[in-house]
Amino acid sequence: MPLGEKVIAVLYIKNLEDGVELFKVLGSEVRVNIIQLLLKNKEMNMNEIACSLNITNGALTSHIKKMEDVGLIQVRADFVGHGNQKVCRVKQERLLVDIVPVEEDGSTGFYEAEVPVGQYSNYEVYPTCGIATMNTLIGEVDDPRYFAHPDRINAGILWFSKGYVEYLIPNVLPTAQKIDEITFSMELSSEAPGVNNDWPSDISFVLNDVPIGVWISPGDFGDVRGIFTPDWWFPNWNQYGLLKMLVINRRGTFVDGLKISDVTLDRFQLDYKSTIRFRMEVREDAAHVGGLTLFGNGFGNYGQGLKIRMRYSPMECGAQL
Repeated sequence: MPLGEKVIAVLYIKNLEDGVELFKVLGSEVRVNIIQLLLKNKEMNMNEIACSLNITNGALTSHIKKMEDVGLIQVRADFVGHGNQKVCRVKQERLLVDIVPVEEDGSTGFYEAEVPVGQYSNYEVYPTCGIATMNTLIGEVDDPRYFAHPDRINAGILWFSKGYVEYLIPNVLPTAQKIDEITFSMELSSEAPGVNNDWPSDISFVLNDVPIGVWISPGDFGDVRGIFTPDWWFPNWNQYGLLKMLVINRRGTFVDGLKISDVTLDRFQLDYKSTIRFRMEVREDAAHVGGLTLFGNGFGNYGQGLKIRMRYSPMECGAQL
């Protein structure tokens, strides 16, 4: 992705049926006006929105709830300055809809798993770096030795200026099945000293030691507190990232629906017996060595670990031998 291109959060709808409720929400002029207002002002409290649109708080509450339910906006409580006030911001900036769904037959299956961010199988990291649970730092910052600490399994965030973390992906597919597509979902940002929303970093994705593509993280975000980021977390540290969806299939490798390389899943010939290792890396020779922050449960705006989804189907007769 070219440097300077706008980086966006994407809501991916895999078929029209799944998007019906979202389409209903977007069918209201008032709700579209709310989105435009929030995009202009970044975030606003409920009173500010109601006054700007000249509607009652009661009417606004109904609109906000519907938009929050379908994932269009985020709402958080703000106890500073406004009392117990709700503050809203846009959660998604692009809707990606598969009007023609992926071709499937009755033999296609799906397997999903979520790996905690601290459950890496291998790593090599360099300061600035650190790792923390929802409740406390693990050891001291800028000391890579603590990435081997037993408490890392409970980590909700980790960061480093260069290096990598690698995960062993669970593969418990039924016997004699081949993998047709893998989707990885994770919340990522750069890693700057302190925070810096304009701090590009080339984050490489590697599958079984094969580089499959690079995504340029635009910055290390600290303008507002992450929705899930705990209260004890330092205000001048990483607050949230961008939710990225990496897909590799037989057409190539994609991030949020945009092709980033021609590497296809055919190169790996993955099936129910395969070992699958997934690495996120900031290379020393990258054009932008801006670090990596990986947000997990209890941190950021999404509160999730590394999510994996595999689409699989039966192997050809005799291929499993």
